[in-house]
Amino acid sequence: MNNDLVKFPVVYEQKVAWGDMDAFGHVNNVMYYRYIESARIAYFDRLNVFEQDVLTVVSSSQCKYLKPVFYPDVLEVGARIEEMRNSAIRMYYVLFSQQQQQIVAEGDAVIVFVDKDEMKKTLIPEHLRKIIIDLEATVENSLA
Repeated sequence: MNNDLVKFPVVYEQKVAWGDMDAFGHVNNVMYYRYIESARIAYFDRLNVFEQDVLTVVSSSQCKYLKPVFYPDVLEVGARIEEMRNSAIRMYYVLFSQQQQQIVAEGDAVIVFVDKDEMKKTLIPEHLRKIIIDLEATVENSLA
């Protein structure tokens, strides 16, 4: 694993498809959000979030594009939680290009936990908080 990714408990491998490029010959900016989403889902799969009584909703997200990406390439998308609040988490992502051997983008998102029945903001379940803290601790990211 690249040194830029060792602080990320989940690293998702994303192949760049030909169709991900736009008329300018590089990966379209919208695709980065899809790549980040795939890494977030991989992270949530590690937590079994989709088996819980809560839903997750992205309330805000941003991406900084540092270098253009071209087909063919494979990106390693690191995902980690930077902050855990009562009802939300702030996730941070980096996109590392195997072809360029550098970080080509970084992003973050605030994800709110919502009750499945009421569809209202809810507290992050305690057992899920513990799983997140334990997972982040595997890369020495202390959320406790």
